Amino acid sequence: MEKKNNWKAWLYLAPVIILLAVFTFYPLISTIGIAFTKNYNYMTQSGEGFAGFANFKAVLSKSEVIKYAIPNTLIVVFVTVPASIVIALLIAVGLNSIKPLKKLFQTIFFMPYVTNAIAVGMVFAVVFSNNGLWNVIFNSLGKHWIDSGASSSYGMTALCIYIIWHALPYKILIFLSGLQNIDKQYYQAASIDAAGKFKTFMNVTVPLLSPQILYIMITSFIGSFKEYSSVVGLFNAPGTTTSGSYNMYTIVYFIYDTIRGNFTNQVYLGSAAAVMLFIIILIFTVIQFAVSNKRVHY
Repeated sequence: MEKKNNWKAWLYLAPVIILLAVFTFYPLISTIGIAFTKNYNYMTQSGEGFAGFANFKAVLSKSEVIKYAIPNTLIVVFVTVPASIVIALLIAVGLNSIKPLKKLFQTIFFMPYVTNAIAVGMVFAVVFSNNGLWNVIFNSLGKHWIDSGASSSYGMTALCIYIIWHALPYKILIFLSGLQNIDKQYYQAASIDAAGKFKTFMNVTVPLLSPQILYIMITSFIGSFKEYSSVVGLFNAPGTTTSGSYNMYTIVYFIYDTIRGNFTNQVYLGSAAAVMLFIIILIFTVIQFAVSNKRVHY
C-alpha cells in the first residue's frame, strides 16, 4: 500500500518536476558549463574547449563591471532592502489598526504590485524629468535627475526611490497577514504592564513578525541583486544618464548586455557573471539563515 501511495505522489509531482528540470535545473547547469567554456558561440552551441577561470577574470577586468555594475548593485541592495522593509512594516502596522475603509486602503497600496514594472518606470521617468513633478514639488525646475547629463548620484537616488516604492506592496501584504495572526493576548499583557506603543512594537510586534521579516529579507536581497527592469524602465535601453557611459549598470544589466547589447555574442562572459552573482546571493542567503537561528521566533 505504501509503495502504491509513493508512486501516486511521484505521479502528481511529475509535471512540476519536469518543468523544474527543463526551465530551472537544465539552464542552471548549462550556464555553469558555458561559464567555463572558451569563446562559446550561442548560435552553434559550441566553444573552443575548457577556459578555466579565464571568463571570470575577463568579467572582473571590465571597467564597467568594477566601476559601475558591482557598486550600483550593492547600493541598490543595501539601501532599498532595509528602507523598504522598515517602511512596509510601519505602513502594515498602520493599516492593521485602521477599521473604516481598511480593505480600500489595502487595495490601493497593493495596486503597484500588479502594475507592469516597465510602465511604472516610464511614469517615474516623467516624474523625475527636468520639468517633472519631483522638481515642481521641490522648486528645482530644470534639475537633472535621470535625463542626459544627470550625475550618477542623482540617477541612483531616483532609481532607489522607484525600487522602494515598487517593492512596498508585496511586503505590506506579507506583514499584514502576519499581524493578523498575532494573538491579541500578547498586546493585552503589554497593556497591563503599561508598555508604551514603541516598546510594544519593538518587544511584541517585531519578534512575533520575525519569520515574515526573515522571508521578506531573503527574497528582497535576491530580488535586489537581480535588479534590471527598473533600470530599463527609468533610464530607457542604454542604462545610463550620460551618453557613452555605463553609470546606471547593474550586474544583471551587464549579463543581458552580453547577449543583446554592447557586448553582443559574449554569452560566456554573461554566464560567468551569472555564476558569480549566484554565488554571492547564496553566500548572503546562508548568512541570513545563520543569523536567523538566534533572531527568529516561531
